[in-house]
Amino acid sequence: MPFSDTSLPTMIASSEAESLIRSRMPRFATERRPIDRVGGAILRQPIVAERDQPPFDRVSMDGIAVRFDDVAQGVRTFSLCGVQLAGMPPLTLDQQHGCIEVMTGAVLPAGCDTVIAVEQTRRHGSHVTLDPDYRPSAGQFIHRRGSDCRAGDILIDSGARLRAPEIAVLAANGYAQVEVAREPGVAILGTGDELVAVDAPVAAWQIRRSNDRALAAMLASRGLGDVRLQPVADDLPALRSVIERELQTRDVLILSGGVSMGQRDYVPEVLRELGVECVFHKIAQRPGKPMWFGIGPQGQAVFALPGNPVSVLVCAARYVLPALLEAMGQRVSAPEHVGLASPMAYAAPLTWFVPVRLQQDDSGTRTAVPLPPPTSGDFSHLSQTDGIVELPATLQQFPAGFRAAYYPW
Repeated sequence: MPFSDTSLPTMIASSEAESLIRSRMPRFATERRPIDRVGGAILRQPIVAERDQPPFDRVSMDGIAVRFDDVAQGVRTFSLCGVQLAGMPPLTLDQQHGCIEVMTGAVLPAGCDTVIAVEQTRRHGSHVTLDPDYRPSAGQFIHRRGSDCRAGDILIDSGARLRAPEIAVLAANGYAQVEVAREPGVAILGTGDELVAVDAPVAAWQIRRSNDRALAAMLASRGLGDVRLQPVADDLPALRSVIERELQTRDVLILSGGVSMGQRDYVPEVLRELGVECVFHKIAQRPGKPMWFGIGPQGQAVFALPGNPVSVLVCAARYVLPALLEAMGQRVSAPEHVGLASPMAYAAPLTWFVPVRLQQDDSGTRTAVPLPPPTSGDFSHLSQTDGIVELPATLQQFPAGFRAAYYPW
């Protein structure tokens, strides 16, 4: 059950936070786009085979097409009766001991049931002779009609990311336009009086804005490009004005900072005043404990994350990004589990998210090398990591080989 900011009995578990987000997230709209503009988009309709594939018995090797009965009866030299090129209507072999020259991709000529590769033949004028020691098999080098798929088969389910193989399937089955997820409009609000622009002079007591750009980069890497960055100071009227404006124009708000218990952490108060329902505030995890999630008056999804850089990326990778992709219709699969490359120990009764670098042995097994930062504010070495693993609060000792859920950046 959702609860208000003023009645927070306990922190919730990471699994409960995930469940609450998934149950309350809006479902974003769809749009039809031409095939040339859907690369990387999330499909929102099933793709059905237009016809059998291959649509005919297709030759899969350059050579000659023959009747296998002739070969079985000992015929080794065939009269050349024509040439079957790819894209031509099928010829018919109606001459005894005859053959038709064929090219890869061509339709198998009528009356033929076996293809012999050109490398196994010798041509003498209008006759073709098989190599002395060559013994073909019946039906070889023919890709039979419908062996790939049948007309009406579902080839791609709704929720797939449209990569190059999926685009090829769309084109091959006549989908000039397709229904895909519309990208939600996202506003990323970086709060804090200490923040200055990337290219601005910086005083000793200030830091450059990085959380908003890191969040935007994470979204962009998954195809979410409609993102607006908005810095805002720790000032109550200014914060209220910016959040109110973004709620009117954006589908999703992601805030960084101002969500904990500090004197100027105004975010929960402002969101409540603007009619954003608090679904939860605080997760029993480290880092990222103060995370807040709510739903706006028009169904906007609002994620308010802590301001420390590691906390921001952990919460975004574990909760925000999966929630947005699922709301766009992408199929959600269980996270990959990887074994720890070295033991870990953690005494606090909290879920622990640890940055890791993946490594792979000769057998292809991936393991995670833990690279925990000293604090959630120390992020300079995160570029050496690939993502995070989630270590459960129910344990304090994690031996090498312990299999943990992995979430990429």
